Amino acid sequence: MITPEQTANSQESNAPNGLQEVLFGRLMLPDHAEFPFQVSQISPDGATVLTQAKATEGIKIVAYIDEIGRVEANVIAEFDGGIALEFIATPSRRLRLEQKLKWLSENDKDASNLRRHERFEPKETESHITMPDGRMYKTEVIDISVGGAAVKTDIMPNLGTCVLLGKMRGRVVRYIKDGVAIEFLKLLTPDSLGNHVR
Repeated sequence: MITPEQTANSQESNAPNGLQEVLFGRLMLPDHAEFPFQVSQISPDGATVLTQAKATEGIKIVAYIDEIGRVEANVIAEFDGGIALEFIATPSRRLRLEQKLKWLSENDKDASNLRRHERFEPKETESHITMPDGRMYKTEVIDISVGGAAVKTDIMPNLGTCVLLGKMRGRVVRYIKDGVAIEFLKLLTPDSLGNHVR
């Protein structure tokens, strides 16, 4: 269970336990008012979230968390800028949540590998992402390496989605502020990387 004493530490991490990507969501209060939030810490038993919602201890809320889905929870603590939640779940639901968090944590290791490559500023920042169904969206390349790129985009494909960044094939491995990180399916050669960086 996420305890009130853990909220201070969770605010410092700004990321779920064991996860590098940032999870977002929306919560609904008993009066049906909705607020966006960012997950600061999460476990199968509960979470701390950063939000402007004013939720007093003891009330029940419904939350929709990216990559997790719908959860019901009780507010167990308030802190400056957020709240601590205790999930309401049957044993089977808790097990599914535990498995989902484990999967997210294990697959996020790919993102850690991506960040180990030296990153460079691209020559041209304007590009586009092509989705599996052929839809194309404009993007801004923030940085690029032989293993992947970080891009600013208005869309948030599911983790693991295969995409084209320009003509380079890759898959979405984590979420970043205002965009996604893409891991190339094939490493760029130093020469080909030189064509893309300043």
